[in-house]
Amino acid sequence: MRINSKELIVRGISYTIRSAEIQDARQLSEVRLQIDGETENMDREKGEAYIDCTGFEKIIEEDTQAPNHLFLVAEVDGAIVGFSRCEGNSLKRTAHKVEFGVCMLQAYWGYGIGGALLSETLDWTDAAGIKKVVLTVLETNEKAIKLYEKHGFNVEGILRQDKLLSDGNYYNTVVMGRISI
Repeated sequence: MRINSKELIVRGISYTIRSAEIQDARQLSEVRLQIDGETENMDREKGEAYIDCTGFEKIIEEDTQAPNHLFLVAEVDGAIVGFSRCEGNSLKRTAHKVEFGVCMLQAYWGYGIGGALLSETLDWTDAAGIKKVVLTVLETNEKAIKLYEKHGFNVEGILRQDKLLSDGNYYNTVVMGRISI
């Protein structure tokens, strides 16, 4: 699916939230790789599960055509600084829900861009009649957990010792969900 683009300004940063386009594929591949190297909040280490330009083109095409998929980008001065995706499926028992994920370059943390991507996504899910949005977040990512709670998400479970990080310790993953009535 697609949304109308939205221009926002937060603390002097002007950015655009819009649907991903095929021509974004190369930049998305580069940004995702960079983000994976900047934080351990993601599931991957830098270079793991790499998606090249062609892979992103396919994802964008599929997400644009699927009624229960949404791929958004955040752009500052023509450069993609983050993105989010919602992905649903066509199984009757779970067609009412989508999985949400967001990635943001570390230099743009704290500007509300991730929250804007989330808000746009939730507006879309509500308008599309999607009843449940689920996500996972590393237990140490307290800012993200507070953001999700602020937007109506609740903790639905904990995956114990789910992620092995660079310090050699295992950390829990928090499963969160937002249900629309």
